[in-house]
Amino acid sequence: MHNDSEPPPPHEDMFRISDKLPTQEEQRRVRHLILQNPGEDDAFTDDKLALTFSRCPHLETVVLSGAPETTDRTIVLLAQSATNLHGLNLSNCVEVTDVGLLELTNKSLPLQWLILNGVKGLTDPSISAVAKTCSRLIELELCDLPLLTPVSVRDIWSYSRKLRTLRLANCPLLSDKAFPSPPSLVLPEELEVEDGEGPHPHRPTTWLEDIPPLILPHTTENLRILDLTSCKITDGAVDGIVTHAPRIQTLILSGCSMLTDRALESICKLRDHLDVLMLAHVSNITDRAVFQVARSCPELRCVDVAYLAIYALAEQATQLERLHLSYCEQLSLESVHVLLQKLDHLQHLTATGIPAFRRKGVQRFSDVPPPGSDDNQQAAFRVFSGERVAALRQFLDKEERRRREAEMKNIPFVPREDDNPDLY
Repeated sequence: MHNDSEPPPPHEDMFRISDKLPTQEEQRRVRHLILQNPGEDDAFTDDKLALTFSRCPHLETVVLSGAPETTDRTIVLLAQSATNLHGLNLSNCVEVTDVGLLELTNKSLPLQWLILNGVKGLTDPSISAVAKTCSRLIELELCDLPLLTPVSVRDIWSYSRKLRTLRLANCPLLSDKAFPSPPSLVLPEELEVEDGEGPHPHRPTTWLEDIPPLILPHTTENLRILDLTSCKITDGAVDGIVTHAPRIQTLILSGCSMLTDRALESICKLRDHLDVLMLAHVSNITDRAVFQVARSCPELRCVDVAYLAIYALAEQATQLERLHLSYCEQLSLESVHVLLQKLDHLQHLTATGIPAFRRKGVQRFSDVPPPGSDDNQQAAFRVFSGERVAALRQFLDKEERRRREAEMKNIPFVPREDDNPDLY
């Protein structure tokens, strides 16, 4: 304990403030300002934030997801004042535009993480500027940006060499052109059409289609997490991605509906680096391809494969810790039981919306639905965590033994909802 008359040690002068603005005394000392919950009475108006940032020169991390009124003016003042800014989260600050973001890049701030999800007015020039000037970035999130095109994402692959996390979910204009080209790429003009019908009429191309393939002289060795949810990519993009980022650990491709088994063949190249793979709502892939991924990537811990490859996962991905099967309406309880018997390390199972899980006796093992769920959501909710997974497994084991006993005695099997092993 230090003497009250002495100045505090340096580490005591570095502190965090959450969900309130710093007082005048705190403004000179605050390092981390986290505004996630808006609170009442418009506590985080743009005017108040502008005044606050002009007086907080030592800010290192700022989260403004709970201050949606934030404007470019405030971001400009933050960039001018906080010269040691390492991290900034502007999620859902819809009033921020390229103007504010370009000011951040002009100040050469030492940014290491930048989260811009839902900042819908951002366009390619500001994102390209981030890629070219923020050389220390290790985390970049650009989800739900309707104006983002392959132009700026190509700059991210070209310049942001230290990135470990890149999230681009729900950006509707992103296509294969946004990603590194596969090594075996054949340019369209090199293909000859010989279908016996002569040349097809010329179709005008868009400017995005005219962008040349992205050929990179380097690999992105640091990238560990890539989220491309609902991007309009094909198998070729996945091949190019895993070739240039061979150490990806978490790959999220949910809703990438154009992918086929060829994409999963490419994913197999990640081998023991891959531990999370999300493929929900990708209907063109087959059990065979999922089986191949499970066999090639032995460190898989978390998989979301919608309707696919239950038995393949049970046989191959035995180290899984998390499994998401929600809304796989055709799944039977017997199929899930096979998984539970094989996956000894499973700690989390989501089975919401699966009709078979509405069977009596199963709901009692589920976690409690989140607050605010309506009646339908509560009725469908089935999530099992920790000891509840083991309890569900034991219950299904007991029911299987009862079924076999009923078959041996040639009597009808009647399911029970309790833990009693008796047939009747």
